[in-house]
Amino acid sequence: MTMRLTVLGNPGHRRVTLFAAAARAAGLPEPAVLPWLDVLRGRYRLPEGGLLRIESPGEDPEVDRLLRGPALGPGYAPTRVEGTAVWYAGVMAALHGLAARPGVRLLGDPEEIAVMFDKRRTHALLAGAGVPVPRALGGEVTGWEHLRGRLAEAGLHRVFVKPAHGSSASGVMALEFGPRGQLQATTSVELADGRLHNSLRVRRYRGEREVAAIVDGLAPDGLHVEQWIPKASQSGRSADLRVVVVSGRATHAVVRTSGQPMTNLHLGGARGSLDQAREAAGPAWPALLETAERAAACFPGSPMVGVDVLPTTGWRRALVGEVNAFGDLLPNLTGLPGGPAEGLDTYGAQLAALTAPSPSSPAATDHQITEPAR
Repeated sequence: MTMRLTVLGNPGHRRVTLFAAAARAAGLPEPAVLPWLDVLRGRYRLPEGGLLRIESPGEDPEVDRLLRGPALGPGYAPTRVEGTAVWYAGVMAALHGLAARPGVRLLGDPEEIAVMFDKRRTHALLAGAGVPVPRALGGEVTGWEHLRGRLAEAGLHRVFVKPAHGSSASGVMALEFGPRGQLQATTSVELADGRLHNSLRVRRYRGEREVAAIVDGLAPDGLHVEQWIPKASQSGRSADLRVVVVSGRATHAVVRTSGQPMTNLHLGGARGSLDQAREAAGPAWPALLETAERAAACFPGSPMVGVDVLPTTGWRRALVGEVNAFGDLLPNLTGLPGGPAEGLDTYGAQLAALTAPSPSSPAATDHQITEPAR
C-alpha cells in the first residue's frame, strides 16, 4: 500500500517544498499540506489515512501575528523578540489538540516537542540522563538585578542568556563580566523605542542600562542561563556542530563557524569544513557523534532531532547545547560518508527510515487520520 503523507506546515515554505521534493524523489505521492494557520484557527480538514508530519510554524507573518499579536498588542511587529511564552502556549495547544483527535497518526510526539521548545526542560532532561551539558543557573530569573546577583553567587562570569522558548538565536545574549566589573553583552537584539527587535546584525552593548533593558524585557517569557563554554575553533573562528539524528543514528553533520559567540548561519556564521573537523577530532570524532545520539535517545518518540554539539577546545570532547525539534533545514547537505543516509539530504533520510523502519525506529503515535472536518 502506498504511503500517504500530510505535512503540517506553512504552504510554500522551503521546509515544505524540500520535503515534498524528497518524497517525489523517493517515488512517493506528493504530500498534502495542512496549513498551520488553519489549525490555529480551528478550521481544517484532515486527509483520510496516512501520516501527519509536524513542521515548524515559523517564518510566516500571519501565523506569528496570530500567536504573538494578542500579547504584544498595538506594538506588535514580526521583528519583536518578546512574546515567546504565548507563542509556545499556542503552538503546543494546537499540537496537543491534534493528537487528541481520533484517528490522527502523528510523526513525532507533541510532548517531546514541548520539551525541546523549552530550553530549561531540555537541559534538565539531558542532565538527568547523563548527557554532558553546560552548567546551568537553574530556577527562575525575574530580571536583570536578580540575574546579576545570582551569577555573582554562582561565580559565573561568562554565560549565555537565552529565551526559554526562543529559536534561531533570537534574543540570545552572550554575557561576560571583566575582572573589574566591566560588562559586555553580544546579541542580535536591537533596542528601539523601549522595545526589543531581532536584527540580522550582531552588536555589543557595554552599558548596564541597555543590558538591563534587554534582560528585563525578556524575563517575563522565561530565561535559560548557562555557562559559556570555550568552543573548538576552525580557521581562527569559533566552531560547533549541528548533528541531525534520524531514528537514533547521526546521519548528517554541518560545521558552523563564526567570529561571534553565536554561530547561526543567518547571523553571519558560515559552514566550515567537515573534513577538517574530523581530522582535528581524530579518534574522538565517533564520540562527538555519539554524544548527539545520546541526546536524541532522550526523545524516543521523535523520528528526527537536530542536536547542537559544542566541541570543546581541541575537539576532544563535547557538550550538548540544544536539541531542536525542527533542526533538519540544511539545504544541499548529504549524509555522512559511510553512514545510513549517505547521498541523501535530511528529508530523504527521514523518508528512507520511515519506509524501511528498523526495530529501534521511533514509531508514530497509534492513530489514523480519519477525523472529519469541524
